[in-house]
Amino acid sequence: MSEENAVVNVMIIDDHEVVRRGIAEVVDRADGLKVIAEAGTVAEAVRRAELMNPEVALVDLRLPDGTGIDIIEQLSERSPNTRCIVLTSFDDDDALAESLEAGAKAYLLKSVRGAEITEVIRAVANGRILLDERTVTRRRADHDDPTAELTPSERKVLDLIGDGLSNREIGEKLGVAEKTVKNHITSLLAKMGMQRRTQVAAWVAGQRAAGWRNQAN
Repeated sequence: MSEENAVVNVMIIDDHEVVRRGIAEVVDRADGLKVIAEAGTVAEAVRRAELMNPEVALVDLRLPDGTGIDIIEQLSERSPNTRCIVLTSFDDDDALAESLEAGAKAYLLKSVRGAEITEVIRAVANGRILLDERTVTRRRADHDDPTAELTPSERKVLDLIGDGLSNREIGEKLGVAEKTVKNHITSLLAKMGMQRRTQVAAWVAGQRAAGWRNQAN
């Protein structure tokens, strides 16, 4: 969103019409937000997103013809300006990790208050990446090693961030698109409980320094 007072166009994707309409009412009542499209299936969501080009899409994970992950992945190619927020009733770490890997900018449970939904929409429209704080706290508590849940690809990206490489350079090194690198970074930040790339670089540097000290001793 380029201007602070600009209207954020929102799309809501949920196969339950009553739920979808309820969310739409909450969003439409909020200042600076406008629902411009709704969808109840993956196919319908992709088609309408291409046509309407919403800035933010609220995506349910379970749909009749696929998943919210399918939508996020397809919109990254066919409506790249649309930022996706997962809004689901499933408090599941695997679903969270998969959503972030696909490129979701936030993961919210349907139990949140309406005001929280609208706040997250505004934040995501302004370029932020957010998670439900309870989920982040639980993931930190469950794993003393912040890299415990990283995939092999994410670990490679982690090491290359520590080497000081840019996203483009990491993509060239691994033979993947820069967007894929960005998705890996989004996911590993969430898994490690960090917010910024610089925090990851500092953590890697600290681990390497500790390793060198142990070897010297």
